[in-house]
Amino acid sequence: MGRFWTRKTVLLAVGVVAALTIVLVVTLDLGGGTDDGPAGSGGSPTSSTPSHTPRPAGPDEAGPAPSTIPAVQKWRPEIGKGWKPDRDRSRVVADSQGPAVDEARLLARELGLKASSGPARDGDVELVVDPEASGMRESYQLASRAGRVTITAPDDAGVFYGTRTLLQSVRAQGRVSEGLVRDRPDRPQRGFMLDIARKHFSADWIADRIREMGDLKLNQLQLHLSDDQAFRVQSTRHPEVVSDPHLTKKQVRDLIRLASSRHITVVPEIDSPGHLGAVLKAHPDLQLRDTAGRATPGAIDIANPKAARLVDSLLDEYADLFPGPYWHLGGDEYQALTRSNPGASYPGLAQAARQRHGAGATVQDLATAWLNDRAKTVRAHDKTPQVWNDGMHRGGVVKPQRDRQVTYWTGTEYGARQPEEYLREGWKVVNLNDKYLYYVLGEPNQFTYPTGEAIYREWTPAVLRGSKAVPKSLSGPDRVLGGRFAVWCDLKDAQTPEQVARGIRLPLMATAQKLWDPGTPKRDWADFRALADKVE
Repeated sequence: MGRFWTRKTVLLAVGVVAALTIVLVVTLDLGGGTDDGPAGSGGSPTSSTPSHTPRPAGPDEAGPAPSTIPAVQKWRPEIGKGWKPDRDRSRVVADSQGPAVDEARLLARELGLKASSGPARDGDVELVVDPEASGMRESYQLASRAGRVTITAPDDAGVFYGTRTLLQSVRAQGRVSEGLVRDRPDRPQRGFMLDIARKHFSADWIADRIREMGDLKLNQLQLHLSDDQAFRVQSTRHPEVVSDPHLTKKQVRDLIRLASSRHITVVPEIDSPGHLGAVLKAHPDLQLRDTAGRATPGAIDIANPKAARLVDSLLDEYADLFPGPYWHLGGDEYQALTRSNPGASYPGLAQAARQRHGAGATVQDLATAWLNDRAKTVRAHDKTPQVWNDGMHRGGVVKPQRDRQVTYWTGTEYGARQPEEYLREGWKVVNLNDKYLYYVLGEPNQFTYPTGEAIYREWTPAVLRGSKAVPKSLSGPDRVLGGRFAVWCDLKDAQTPEQVARGIRLPLMATAQKLWDPGTPKRDWADFRALADKVE
């Protein structure tokens, strides 16, 4: 982030001698630069709080910035004692018919205060949605002045994030200092991905993660619903594919409702044409087999029209259950493409490719066309498709359709390429770098559990593969849209759900910090860890 604030002049009255008022002019250097520097413009933010535990300000002092995760982008301190909740006097005020009423009720519950329709008075927190307010949808301004806090934003999402800043600051410092916060995220997609296919997680466990995500200003939860091991959501069209235990549709709706209250979009994923083993157990006639008759693990026969009808039926069924704007189609690790000569190993696929796409088409083209067709299915429900990067192949007769986003996780799988190649081709990319953001249970295949410290010190949205960032010209928020911290359950019994929750706590916090502000944090890692204990 850029450096945001110009030098401020503060007049401090220091005494009266022989009826003469002596005024001491004190200049505070708060970092230089301007108040409207763009997020992600380079350099280190001046807004993060110091690395020591800040003390409350006195009535004639400027207090510390709010202590929050992620840290606020811009902070201008002012003279005064700030605001702290008074259970006998303070209220959370919002228009009872306005868009911020739910945020007001939630914050009031969390602080032990009353919610009110106003008008606001001294001691209150007032939430205001002002469509004319400057800034992006998720931006907000928090003003703490004269014993009152006002949070203003162009959308209720921004208001919600302002309440998270206030709540964490009260938890960590007991108050909000006198001053002005102007805050906004650097990246529009900030998320957590959970593999509920290989390992069942209860609805209550997922709900707890949603609450954590909301406090960290994360806004996407990707749920990997199905894989070779299990299919974990109730289906009325195809109950034969569903595994036990699983989430009922009612439980999913309740989770989506909770996520919506925290301004989190739930992104469902039904991976295909690979990772469909659970579905294929119920539909063995659609299992892909090689020339020797051996089943190819997890792979559906994409030459068989029944395969497309089955998967599209599932996509159509869940489109209304998941009302968000994104749908993840998978596309990774289709094992037919890993053979040295896919056409020879799977002559049926090769023949279908030539019949449908011309004499020069190959099995790769058939796989690309499969994802294009599934993308068309979800676009009919007004969803933006997302796919894993190794499902986006170089060359070929059939090209990936443009209206999709690429979730980049690997540069080593078949079909995977360097991240710069996708970016130079104009694709919008979401970062799921498997070195930093993959928490794979049991640590198979040379994976190791990522640490929050490594993410905090080394990773940014521009670090898409390994530890090297892509060029700045390719890594802006319009190109790399954000990232997600992912839990994969390859060895599902390696950890209990409680152990997973503890293991991902600090990595998820560090990810939230670097997605909100990719700049070098002001706090050192030890201080960040200490703050984590205070803000929860």
